[in-house]
Amino acid sequence: MKYTPLPRRTFLRGVGAAVALPWLEGMMPLASAGQAMAGGPEGPTRLAFFYAPNGMHMPDWVPSEVGTDFELPSILQPLEKVREHLLVLSGLAVHTARPNGDGPGDHARSTAAFLTGVQPVKTEGRDIRAGVSVDQIAAKYLGTDSRFASLELGCEAGRLAGACDLGYSCAYSNSLSWRSPTQPAGKEVNPKLLFDRLFGKGTDKELAESRYRRNERQQSVLDFVADDARRLRKRLGKNDRQKIDQYLDGIREVERRIDNPAGPFVEGGWKRPEGIPDDCAQHIRLMGDLMVLAFQADLTRVCTFMIANEGSERKYTELDLREGHHTLSHHQGDVQKIAAISRINRYHIEQFAYIIAKMASIEEGDRTLLGNTAVVYGSAIADGNLHDHHDLPILVAGQAGGRITTGRHEVVPSETPLMNLFLALLQQTGVPVNSVGDSTEALLLG
Repeated sequence: MKYTPLPRRTFLRGVGAAVALPWLEGMMPLASAGQAMAGGPEGPTRLAFFYAPNGMHMPDWVPSEVGTDFELPSILQPLEKVREHLLVLSGLAVHTARPNGDGPGDHARSTAAFLTGVQPVKTEGRDIRAGVSVDQIAAKYLGTDSRFASLELGCEAGRLAGACDLGYSCAYSNSLSWRSPTQPAGKEVNPKLLFDRLFGKGTDKELAESRYRRNERQQSVLDFVADDARRLRKRLGKNDRQKIDQYLDGIREVERRIDNPAGPFVEGGWKRPEGIPDDCAQHIRLMGDLMVLAFQADLTRVCTFMIANEGSERKYTELDLREGHHTLSHHQGDVQKIAAISRINRYHIEQFAYIIAKMASIEEGDRTLLGNTAVVYGSAIADGNLHDHHDLPILVAGQAGGRITTGRHEVVPSETPLMNLFLALLQQTGVPVNSVGDSTEALLLG
């Protein structure tokens, strides 16, 4: 029988549903076996950017040793199991987050400048202006072959109008991604809506029927594509059947957690919730799981993820903290508040570690999903009490298809623009740019 590879864009389809497939051995042409190619045996290269607000307690972030033989300090300790996949960078700065004559408003400037390298115009009105963000530059080139050029995610809703930070529009504090200098991309914070966006497709009537059956009859999206899945399994080898089963199990598990975050069936039944989880850790992990599924199915190759808005006053009662995050960050040397900030920082990293470990567990050719991705985690503020914008907390997880040497802590010259790192990531992933924001030269990552 003549071998016919599966198209990379194969979907399992049903009424109002379309489930894209992960990379499979059966998608590889025999003639190219063992050869790496974009979207082929090794999988595509991807970029993701995570932003943590209100700075970091830097003494608990920065490793004391440089090079490969270093210990992870307390904030980073949750990443111990994936330390071989980490590049911790010290010395980077975001000069355009500083006042530079514009006075207070460091929080707004920080998010607006983090991925743009451009100082935002100080305004509370409609005349907002920053720059095109790195993720959107990447999406222009990496997103052409995927269903979504980019995904913008977060775990705290926020306005894109009105005043939020001492003369700056809320658009600056609440947006990480900018499609143009005057157009922030906004973000999706509801895991249910994101799930439906990733796995729903069809006419308005089909989508409405799908939503009705899933809401009222508690059906899974996988129930709609079951016939397609059965037909597909007959064409696959043993390894691919196992991979498909694991992938679909992952979708079902995420959907179950979205549908019923409180646990199993309760008296009187339950309905698909319309809101977001109350539990912060569950919320971050759900959104992270959906990002991983989107990468795995090649629905997108570029993603931004805001842990919370800059200047966030979220109260982490699950950590027995009663004051807001931003208030605690202005600790004025209070040892109890400093300890609280360090706990919040570590709490965020615990959720990030969960996402990174999941990416590292998914095989994709001779590498893993994480091995084909570069995931940046950091902030444009170092010490939240001082609003420092130098010696920032920045790390990269993943090797971007073998282009990044990880398992090390490196210190770059003080005041090196953060955009030098982002320029290097763009170039390493095939984006033809020579500068971005206030970059001066590409950082060496190999």
